[in-house]
Amino acid sequence: MAELQAPVPLVDTYQLYIDGRWVEPEDGRYDDIDPATEQIIAAAPGASVAQVSAAIAAARRAFDSVPWGTTSPQDRAGCLNQLGEALNKHADEFFALSQTEWGCVSNERTMQIDGAGYMSMHAAQLATKLTDEPVTGVGAGTTLLRREPLGVVSILTPWNFPHCLNVMKVNNALAAGNTVVLKPSPLTPLAGLALARVIDEETDIPPGVVNVVTPSSIEAAKLLTTDPRIDMVSFTGSSAVGCEVMRAAGDAMKRLLLECGGKSASIVLDDAQLTDDMLQQMLFNCCSLHAGQACILHSRLLLPDSLHDKVVDRIVALAREIKVGGPKDPAAQMGPLISAAQRERVQAHVDGAVNDGAKLVTGGGRPAGLDAGFYFEPTILTDVDPDSTIAQEEVFGPVLSVLRYHDDNDAVAIANNSRYGLSGAVWGADVDRAVGVARRIRTGQVAINGVGPGDAPFGGFKLSGFGRESGGIGALHQYMEVQAIGVPA
Repeated sequence: MAELQAPVPLVDTYQLYIDGRWVEPEDGRYDDIDPATEQIIAAAPGASVAQVSAAIAAARRAFDSVPWGTTSPQDRAGCLNQLGEALNKHADEFFALSQTEWGCVSNERTMQIDGAGYMSMHAAQLATKLTDEPVTGVGAGTTLLRREPLGVVSILTPWNFPHCLNVMKVNNALAAGNTVVLKPSPLTPLAGLALARVIDEETDIPPGVVNVVTPSSIEAAKLLTTDPRIDMVSFTGSSAVGCEVMRAAGDAMKRLLLECGGKSASIVLDDAQLTDDMLQQMLFNCCSLHAGQACILHSRLLLPDSLHDKVVDRIVALAREIKVGGPKDPAAQMGPLISAAQRERVQAHVDGAVNDGAKLVTGGGRPAGLDAGFYFEPTILTDVDPDSTIAQEEVFGPVLSVLRYHDDNDAVAIANNSRYGLSGAVWGADVDRAVGVARRIRTGQVAINGVGPGDAPFGGFKLSGFGRESGGIGALHQYMEVQAIGVPA
């Protein structure tokens, strides 16, 4: 049996956060495992069905009775600024937690941890821009267009970027005037509980406005998608679970925001002039970022016949130089997968691809010298058929599939040969040509020569979900309903 590690910063009591109080779990506890050591971090609290219901009731009261939904945007902004300042103050502690609970290495700290506090402050600014809009047009008088908070929002987050996603969704929901029940992934429960502690101790957010529960049973978790007191479900995770959430929420026609999986393509055009820095960036975005556990990764690399062998040789050499190691090793560039089950799943995908005819050119298993922990080598497969399982299914591991194409039309057809449409990239010397190719890819966002979209709406096509997060005031509008009032002239 695994041994219990030392206590994790920010979380020294493992209770549920309901209605502004810390509550002992009624459904027992379950082991939270460090993916780098396979040791137990904590006995995470299992929320019962009754406790999840109590959290929903608290959020409902906080919206209906306590005037959070009718607070001024300035007051909500004040609370979010407090949260941002607290998150920045505790950034080192959150980073230590991320190293232990989900295997975050130092080169991921900015995107995993440090940006969260600034996201809260940005949401605070956006909250003050929520104003009614007079609209004139056909007909007498003026139409007053306004947006109202939806009410109670159920927030369901994944384990790969838990802190920043917890914070982003809570930010947007609160800035819009909603109350929330947050359910972090059972693989990263402490990320949500640590956020609750900061909210409880260092902000003026009233009791019941934010509740954090970590149910250990499917029955308790499902209540967060079916309970009639919930007005909206905001979910990030796999497409398969996203479809289940959609079905469960459909009977009550709850509002949904679903950000799901991806199998994005990175297209290298035949005029591309790729430096080693660009190839390293490409490899990071395709394969090694958080050990490949990111929905936005460009896990299919499309190469023209003229450049195929040269580019493959260079990225294979770079992949073999990536240092895989423990998250607390400052030299480590890539950490472990989240769990034993995920490592087994990635291994099965690689073995299946080889059986289907793909060529394993590097990686393919556990790195030498790392016998404990859920590690997997950076892995590159060539001769991949566009219709094969490895080219169609989201692996969620450090596995890059290389596919050949013949011309721009062929590249676009291969890129669009997917049930997903979340992200993508085009690399080429002629930027106008690259943008022209990008316009034809059915995906939510495309980077040109490594330049990704800035503060733009984030979301996908097809099984990658619907709705958009981030991207300015539109992110808050996702958590609001439009109301039109006709005003006499």
